Amino acid sequence: MSDRFDVVIAGAGPAGAQCARDLAARDYEVLVLETEPEAEFPRQSNKSTAGTFPSMMASFNVPDEVVMNFTETVVLESPNDHFVRDQPGAVLEFADFKRWLVAEGRENGAEYRFDSRVSKPIVEDGETVGVRYDGQKEVYADVVVDATGPAAPLAKDLGVTDLKRERQAIGVEYEFEGVEADHPDFADCTDAMMLRLDHDLAPGGYSWLFHTGEDTAKVGLCYIQNDSHREYAKEGMGIDDYLEYWLESDPRFENATRLDGKQHRGSAHIQQPGKMTTDGFIAIGDTVPTIDPLWGEGIHKGMLSARAAAATADRALTGTVDTSAEQMEIYNTLWHSDVAPKMNTRLLMTELLYLTPNDRYDRLMADLQRADGDTLAKINSGDRLAMRDLIHLGDLPLMVRFARERLGS
Repeated sequence: MSDRFDVVIAGAGPAGAQCARDLAARDYEVLVLETEPEAEFPRQSNKSTAGTFPSMMASFNVPDEVVMNFTETVVLESPNDHFVRDQPGAVLEFADFKRWLVAEGRENGAEYRFDSRVSKPIVEDGETVGVRYDGQKEVYADVVVDATGPAAPLAKDLGVTDLKRERQAIGVEYEFEGVEADHPDFADCTDAMMLRLDHDLAPGGYSWLFHTGEDTAKVGLCYIQNDSHREYAKEGMGIDDYLEYWLESDPRFENATRLDGKQHRGSAHIQQPGKMTTDGFIAIGDTVPTIDPLWGEGIHKGMLSARAAAATADRALTGTVDTSAEQMEIYNTLWHSDVAPKMNTRLLMTELLYLTPNDRYDRLMADLQRADGDTLAKINSGDRLAMRDLIHLGDLPLMVRFARERLGS
C-alpha cells in the first residue's frame, strides 16, 4: 500500500466518508483511516438518531434503500400541549447509510484502512504533513482531515479545536416495537419526527420519538449538564434513568419492547467553533463541532462541512500545490456562509430555550399555533425578528437571567 496520498482523512463517519467520496470523484488519491474493524463497522459508532430532510437527501443523492421511514410532519410537544408542522423528512438506518457512503467512496477510488486508530499528526517545519496511526505506522499527505468527532486527536494536538466539557450534550436512544404512535392523549406521531421539551423528562435538553414505520420508533433523550439541568434534575438519576422514567410514565410505551442490539449512545458539543484549520489541515463534522444547535441534527451539517473541506482541498491541490494556513482558511469562510450561517444567533436561541421553564414551553406551543406558518423555520434559521415575535413581557426575568449567565460565562 502507498504511504503517500493527496488527502488523508481520519474517521469514516458521514463527514469523513462524504469528504472522501467527493475528493475521490475528482481523481485525488484519498485514504480514510477508521478505528473500527470493517466486519463490525459501524457497531461502535452507530450513534445517530438519523432524522434528516429532503434537502440533504437530494444534495447528496442518498438512496431510498437506507431510509427506515419517510415522515410527513414535525411535532413539538410541551408538557401539556403540542404543535404540528407539515414537513417531509426521512429517518435513516444510520448503519446502512454509513456503509453506503463507504461503498460510494471506494467506487470513486478512495482507499479505506479499517482497524486503524489515528493517534497524532506528523508536523514538519510547522506544517501538517501526515498522521501516525496504530502505534508507529505513518502515512503522508498534502492535506490531512480530522473527522473523528469529539475525540479529535489530530485537531486537539494541533490546537485547532477547543471542545468545552460544559458544552457537551450526551444522549441515549433505543429502538422499540409496540409503540402506540397515535395515542388519543397526544398528537398523532404516525410518520412524524417528534421532539418534546419537558424538563421533567430531559432536564436541560429534550426527548424524541421518531416513527420508523408500523409500531416501531426510535425513542431517546439528550441534555447538556447546564444550569437548567442542575435546577430540574432528579437526585441520583443519570441519562438512562431519565429514559426509563419516560418509558414508564408515557402510555405510548405501555406495550413497547426494546429491539435487541438497537441501542445508540453519543455525545456532541453545542458551541461556536473557533479555529478550524491550519497549515495542511482541516477539521470537519463533529470535530469542529458542526451540529444544529436547536434540534441536534448533525448529518446534514456534517455532510456540508465535508463538501466545504473537499472544495478547499481541491483548490489547494489544483495547479501549484499550496496548503498554507491562508489557503486552508477558505474552509472557514465556506463553513460560516454555507454550512452553518448565523451560528452565533442560533446558539443564543438554544441557550435561551433550554433555560425556559416547563410552563413557558406550553405557552410556546400556543404561540406557534397562532403564528405564521413559517415562524418556526425562520427561528431555526437564526432570524432574531421571528424569535422576538414569541417573546412576552413575562419573559423579562428569564431574559435578565440569561443576560447575567452570558456575562458570567
